[in-house]
Amino acid sequence: MAVPKRKTTKSKRNMRRSHHALGTYNWTEDAETGEPVRRHHVDLKTGMYKGRQVVEPRD
Repeated sequence: MAVPKRKTTKSKRNMRRSHHALGTYNWTEDAETGEPVRRHHVDLKTGMYKGRQVVEPRD
């Protein structure tokens, strides 16, 4: 069974975990409504994507 030869320091452990943070989403402002929307996602309120109607809007 593999056993570490030395204790991993808090510094080394935290440096390894530095890439584990969650990334931020890319939000933009909708040209028509001015509301924040995620890019490359269908707006479920209006059903629009890239200026086209792709799904039925929710009530």
